[in-house]
Amino acid sequence: MALSGFASCKGVVWVNTHLIKPLVGESYPVVDYGRGIYLFGKDGKKYIDGSSGAVTANIGHGVKEIYEAMCRQAEKVSFVYRSHFTSEPAEELAEKLAQSAPGDLNAVFFVNSGSEATETALKVAIQYFQEQGQPEKIQILSRRTSYHGITLGSLSMSGHPLRRQRFEPLLEDFPAVAPPYCYQCPFKLSYPSCKMKCADDLEEAILSIGSENIAAFIAEPVIGASGGAITPPDEYYPRVKAICEKYNILFIADEVMTGMGRTGKMFAMDHWDVVPDIIATGKGMSAGYTPMAAAIVSDRIMKVIENGTKVIMSGHTFSANPFSAAVCLAVMDYMDKNNVVQNAQKQGIYLIEKLKKLQEEFEVIGDVRGKGLLCGIELVRDRTAREPFSLNEKITETFISICFENGLIVYPAVAGVTGFSGDAVIIAPPLTITSEEIDELAGILSSSLKQLTGKLEQEGKLILKRAN
Repeated sequence: MALSGFASCKGVVWVNTHLIKPLVGESYPVVDYGRGIYLFGKDGKKYIDGSSGAVTANIGHGVKEIYEAMCRQAEKVSFVYRSHFTSEPAEELAEKLAQSAPGDLNAVFFVNSGSEATETALKVAIQYFQEQGQPEKIQILSRRTSYHGITLGSLSMSGHPLRRQRFEPLLEDFPAVAPPYCYQCPFKLSYPSCKMKCADDLEEAILSIGSENIAAFIAEPVIGASGGAITPPDEYYPRVKAICEKYNILFIADEVMTGMGRTGKMFAMDHWDVVPDIIATGKGMSAGYTPMAAAIVSDRIMKVIENGTKVIMSGHTFSANPFSAAVCLAVMDYMDKNNVVQNAQKQGIYLIEKLKKLQEEFEVIGDVRGKGLLCGIELVRDRTAREPFSLNEKITETFISICFENGLIVYPAVAGVTGFSGDAVIIAPPLTITSEEIDELAGILSSSLKQLTGKLEQEGKLILKRAN
């Protein structure tokens, strides 16, 4: 069925349909096609996908090898129910993920989205202790600055106040631990003299709640939507893992955003040589070519379940379907053949350098952070005092709109320790980006920052550097 109802609004082609869009009643440009890091609207306008479609399109758009793999699998079989059959693509993809994952994480449970992956990790962690006669271990610890998904289970683990508030009566109050947020330290300390107080906060929470009640601790290796690429000091995760082991608590790494090479390693936890008990991954696993995600589980956990009920109590109709598995397998093969992870590491260093140069030029940039091609900039009213804007000023929304108008797509993130103040954006282009394309991205970002800064200065909302 062809799109209908086209109209023009400020030169942007859009369409009114029966589709519920993110902002109900708003109009959106219509995408026509994508190539590499670029997306093209029906009006012919070109955009740099500087957020990889919300940190998903890891290998870029319009990759021939992927749609050829789609066609090959569609000619065979697209779907079988997981209780009736397995398939070669699903078996091969699980094997490839197990080979890519650290340590003994060798068992893979396929789902459809990152939210389902983290919720499956939650269920597996609780079941692991139930099967050992410890049914009281049902609580999942998480950080107050975090986002793990939009289903009720995954949202219960999320410390993202703006996304929680509408459903708060239905949610568990799992977020209990401070984030490793050095720029806006919740303890108002400085690294390294802080002695990793944020890691010690995990142990304090465990002692307060009681380790006998806690099944797992979940964390994003690099905090995404709720923090704007917050990256901890190197000793943070080894300390966290040691604390979890001390109290017989599983460590779940939420690698939905950070996994599949995004940070310059296949999994971000590889940067710290820490092996989680469960990894949730998604987004870049399919690179946006199909909906698919996974929970990757350690042999130790699976042995307990295999010797017990033999059934992970989580089921999804489309889980492990052959079509999606074949697509993800093609994505991972493409990454291997084209050294995509290595490119992410190399270009990530270059992108951070470009962002830090912009920080020197623009007072509104308080912090630049990230790993690989998952980078963030935090926007502040007063850089000297690290004072954030209030959310009702809509600085992030304004900046994103300016960037979009200039042909650059960046992704919004909340900043600030409360979750109700602070502005940040994530800059996370496809992992195939070149240095020349980063130069182009940085040029548009610079122009957009000039427009934002001019607007803020005119409105008296930006405090410039104080004289000594």
